[in-house]
Amino acid sequence: MILTEANRNDVTQLLPLVEAIPPIAGKPGAPKRKPDCVQADRGYDSDPHRARLASRGIATKIARRYTEHGSGLGRTRWVVERTIAWLHQFRRLRIRYERQPEIHEAFLTLGCALICWRFLEA
Repeated sequence: MILTEANRNDVTQLLPLVEAIPPIAGKPGAPKRKPDCVQADRGYDSDPHRARLASRGIATKIARRYTEHGSGLGRTRWVVERTIAWLHQFRRLRIRYERQPEIHEAFLTLGCALICWRFLEA
């Protein structure tokens, strides 16, 4: 997750979000440092971003603007939408009351931790 100012375009945060992914260890060999594929909705449709991700060896499944719906991303994209809906169950995240971004980011981190804990507990 990345916290941004209000009214920021989502596509501006695509590359910083991918770069912020920490190395994933646990399997034999070197830790994985990049995703195999990036899936995104039409808000992230940008050929320069596709090219920059491809130059890093990351495949993209980004829906194109002004095309018919049915990109097939819905089968796996629902995980993201479900998680956002779970975050909106927390009143302090649904409506932002805090003026300082550090406080809001702390509540966002706490919300993500609670979601993970509830998911693992079940």
